[in-house]
Amino acid sequence: MKKISLETNYLGLQLKNPLIVSSSGLTDSVDKIKKVEEAGAAAVVLKSLFEEQINNDAGRIEDYNSGYPEAIDYIRAYTKSNSVDQYLKLIAEAKQEVNIPVIASISCISAKEWVDFAVKVEQVGADALELNLFFLPVYKENEAKIYENIYYEMLDKVKKVVKIPVAVKIGHYFTNPVNVVSELYFHKANGVVLFNKFYEPDIDIERMQMIAGNVFSHASDLHLSLRWMALVSAELPQIHLSASTGVHDGKAVVKQLLAGAQTVQLCSALYLKGIEYIGEMLNFLTEWMPRHNYKTVDEFRGMMNYKNIDNPEVYERSQFMKYYSNKE
Repeated sequence: MKKISLETNYLGLQLKNPLIVSSSGLTDSVDKIKKVEEAGAAAVVLKSLFEEQINNDAGRIEDYNSGYPEAIDYIRAYTKSNSVDQYLKLIAEAKQEVNIPVIASISCISAKEWVDFAVKVEQVGADALELNLFFLPVYKENEAKIYENIYYEMLDKVKKVVKIPVAVKIGHYFTNPVNVVSELYFHKANGVVLFNKFYEPDIDIERMQMIAGNVFSHASDLHLSLRWMALVSAELPQIHLSASTGVHDGKAVVKQLLAGAQTVQLCSALYLKGIEYIGEMLNFLTEWMPRHNYKTVDEFRGMMNYKNIDNPEVYERSQFMKYYSNKE
């Protein structure tokens, strides 16, 4: 029987396997990160430091001090500083306690002070940084390029001040995701994560209130990221790609690797099935590889992407209509 190696390289980091636990409540404390490592994960992305959340927290405190305008600037500065300090402490402590790479994450809507924060993240020992970016295009006057340029400008500012690898986590709400990833690579992104799962609003029709939609991804969500993984990896093999959203079992892991992913990020499946499910996914991968005569992940990575299959048209949207046009 062939000796199997699951090792992979992501952002220049040598990982023992392709499974990363993504930014979430599963990675917001040292104890949780240690359990994730014990379960078999090759790296963690820490729960994001959310700019919007910090601003909201500061705003709520300001409401109680509205009669003291001279205190507002202090409140804002303290709230942000305290949040940042706690996050930097988490990075430093995690690096002391675990042997797997620790990737910091910033979910931000502006550059401003976050560029300075990126420097601090590097200084306390983070192995890489994931920029979790999304700018909702709500203004009809703005062309799409305006929003896309915000991504590139943000990345430029961060890359100028840090030496650690930087990945950009994006959503699928682009007219041409392949072009966006190409531009991110041009602006020196070391990797791109496809795709983010954003907050989705819903409506309670009985209470007539806005509520949050389902926070977990579903296994059926895999197909969206799988399509673009296959397309982007074929056109841009020089950039590292990480698959996110819809990965709920070992089969999904194999599919994303075949489509061209360097790594696969896990979240919802672990909330639903437990951290130990990482082991089951790894077991599936190590059982599947010898059945198909593969000793390493690199041997089959990208074998089923857009350029490496006989009928690449199956990844194109027109095939949906062609499929149903044959049904009676």
